Amino acid sequence: MNTLMDAVREGRLDDIRPLLARLDRGERRAALDELKVLRKEARGWSWGERTRVRKAVLVAGAACHNGAAGCAAWLGARDMRDWTHSPYPWVLEVLGDRDPAWLADLARRLAARAVESDAEYRLVVELSRRADCPLPASDGMVRAWAERVNGTTWRSEPRVPLVDALRADTHLDVLVPHLLTMPELPSAVAWVDSRSPAGYWPAALTALAARGVLDRGTLLDSCVTRLLRGGKPIDLRFCLLVLRGLEPTAQEEAERAADWMAMAADAPSTVAGHAQEVLARLDTQGALSLRQLAEVSGAVLFRTEKKLVRAQLVHLGKVLRRDPSTADELLPVIAEVFAHPDTDTQERALKLVARALPAASPAVREEAALMASRLGPMQRRSALAVFGELPSVESAGGAYEEILPPPPVPRRLGPAPVSLAELTEEVVALLRSAPDDVTAFERALDGLIRCAHTGRKELAEALEGALGGQWWASLPRDEVDRRMSRDHDDLHIVTASLLGRISQRAVRDGQAGRSAAGSCCHAALDGILYARLWEAAAEIRTGRLPHLLATPTWDTGTIDAPELVERLRRYQALGVTAAPVDFAQALLRVRRTGEEEAAAQAAALGTAEGDRLAAWLREDEPVAAVVPRPVATDVPVARDWLRQTVTEVRRRLLATRENRVVQQRFPRAFHWLGRPHSPRNQRCYHWDVWSPRWIATLPEDGETLAAWLLPSVTTCVEEQRGGGRLLPALAEAGGPAAGATHLALGYGLGARYAEDRLAAVDALLVLAARGRLDAELLGSELTALLEDEAVKAGRLADAARTAADTGAYRTVLSVLVAVLPALLARERAPRGLSDLLAVAAECAERCGPPASGPVPGLAAVAARGGTTQVVRQAIRLEAACTPEAA
Repeated sequence: MNTLMDAVREGRLDDIRPLLARLDRGERRAALDELKVLRKEARGWSWGERTRVRKAVLVAGAACHNGAAGCAAWLGARDMRDWTHSPYPWVLEVLGDRDPAWLADLARRLAARAVESDAEYRLVVELSRRADCPLPASDGMVRAWAERVNGTTWRSEPRVPLVDALRADTHLDVLVPHLLTMPELPSAVAWVDSRSPAGYWPAALTALAARGVLDRGTLLDSCVTRLLRGGKPIDLRFCLLVLRGLEPTAQEEAERAADWMAMAADAPSTVAGHAQEVLARLDTQGALSLRQLAEVSGAVLFRTEKKLVRAQLVHLGKVLRRDPSTADELLPVIAEVFAHPDTDTQERALKLVARALPAASPAVREEAALMASRLGPMQRRSALAVFGELPSVESAGGAYEEILPPPPVPRRLGPAPVSLAELTEEVVALLRSAPDDVTAFERALDGLIRCAHTGRKELAEALEGALGGQWWASLPRDEVDRRMSRDHDDLHIVTASLLGRISQRAVRDGQAGRSAAGSCCHAALDGILYARLWEAAAEIRTGRLPHLLATPTWDTGTIDAPELVERLRRYQALGVTAAPVDFAQALLRVRRTGEEEAAAQAAALGTAEGDRLAAWLREDEPVAAVVPRPVATDVPVARDWLRQTVTEVRRRLLATRENRVVQQRFPRAFHWLGRPHSPRNQRCYHWDVWSPRWIATLPEDGETLAAWLLPSVTTCVEEQRGGGRLLPALAEAGGPAAGATHLALGYGLGARYAEDRLAAVDALLVLAARGRLDAELLGSELTALLEDEAVKAGRLADAARTAADTGAYRTVLSVLVAVLPALLARERAPRGLSDLLAVAAECAERCGPPASGPVPGLAAVAARGGTTQVVRQAIRLEAACTPEAA
């Protein structure tokens, strides 16, 4: 065995097999233990030496395993598969004396693992050949096989056609059926050049099925099953090409009628379109029952794709002309199209109903008339000509009622944990998961201060055992000081200070050095949080404070003024002076509107903190007043590092005014907030544009925050995602919602990505539900953004439609009627105007004409004539805005 280990260490592969032949079962088990140790040892060696030895370890270890499961795990381990030249021929050599059943088991287990290379594929193939068993199929095997076949066709000279390479493969009948069951097809198989599809896999597979090499029925069933299951578009396209190439007979298509119906109802549009064509053929041939036709038509007509809906209406028209007696079954399905959002589709359905109505029964006519009563004013006039009389809108659906979501209700913050067990559990959870949860953070921070006041030693003992695994628990103090001072690691600062893992000097330096340096609000708001943490790290060492003043009353970060007065009264009773940063943060969080009684109580305390609180409450002014006139400035959006140039766009941003009280009476960390700021002189290097703690720093100054965070919000109209995440929180913040909030909302409604537009819609609905939305102001901001081409009309229309679909039709209409006049006045209609007009028309049809009266410029566009969507939607909106239509 020693000789074997020497050969392995020296990488002498040819000597391993004869040495292994001399070992019995027990000696091989002992050798395997040594090989495992050597395998770990080799991980730290240089690449060349490690590779040479690992090959020998792999070969010897494979021979020393008695079980196929252990051998497969050894051969398939990640660190044993990185080869430039394959060692698998030696593996096959040392396993040459194994039983065929054992080799078959090993082949199955290796195939089930991640086969990622041609060498591994060939190993499984050779094991199966020696075991005289079918080749095991797996995703990895199919991927490696596909790459191998493609390599044969593209690299050979002369080039071998793909169909010939596949026909020559002895494992074709095993691997092709598995190919179509994979979650994702291999890229080597799925990709097809549309200019020459005959040379790719779909054409090759159908050709082999035509020649009888592949079972045609199995291939057909596999493609249908794959299309039903869904998947990536490229995979579905592959299956469609194979399916069309197989050219199913009428009988084969009829046997799968239920499958085509399911595809037409739920599959992606390309697959649904093919299924729709098949079903139309089956219906023409009489292979589809009337009940089946009605069922699938109802599903297809419910889809949003106009092409599919119109094709189905065309087919239903043919059926009704062929057999008018089908009207009773099909007309209720067609009448459902009256609720389709596309007016052209509604008109097609109405014309179809008009032709088939004479053959329908009275009950079906009444049902269709009820559905037609929900048509818009423009189509309603045509419906009257068809039905003669329609039920009134009120009797059909009742008077309109605006649906807005209930405004978010703030949740009161629970009391800080007072028991050591509960506090320890919350602190450990925060330190391990680091959630960005304001409520959990504030509760834990206040709990630490409270417990340190009542029993600092007991608190330290409880946390010592629970936090022993933290990164700072085992490092030298100098290293902890350096990393904490650089990273400001949240509650780690406070807990490490309590346990003495940070030096007094580092805590003192942290308190003295954390001014809100930087040129952006992100650094300023983060600086305030860091200042609070370092101050708490100092206070927890002394246990001086009975509790914190800045702990919020509500989950938004707001503090009730009477509650802050009570906290100061307790400080006064204990003879404790407030910590400067904690008190300053409490002032920024306190609700000031209508708090004269609380101001009088604070002044009656007779303390310096009480007087400051009273003065702050009586000022009732924002931390930084927003300059109402936007500033147009160039904002960098992309950098070309090769040419050292920056792409800039024009943006409308806002400035804030100076607040001398904040600069003179607040700690240094807050001074940035009180300085005047213009977007022209700000430089920001923060990639993350969102933190709930920023909102909780100034929960009662949403307008100020909106002005400062506006540069981050504007990024959502370009390539960057996530700028819109700020908007719902800004909408829930206290204080007035004026120009900054509405400008930020305008950017969000025109965001590039759907998730940012959805966040903006949420913010719009929150403002509307709270009665804080100024539709005219938002409309004017959107008009200016559209004029500057900062926002695209099509994206705005998508956001407006999303908001309207929630039931807020009157709210959306009030915004759009303020936007449309400027767009209608343009000499050339901007792209997306028809979509905006369509959303406005739908809103007006639901909720009635706008309160502001006719939309300026709408009548002129509607009178132009023609069949463009802009003119048609303008006519529709004008009809909906007339008093008779309402």
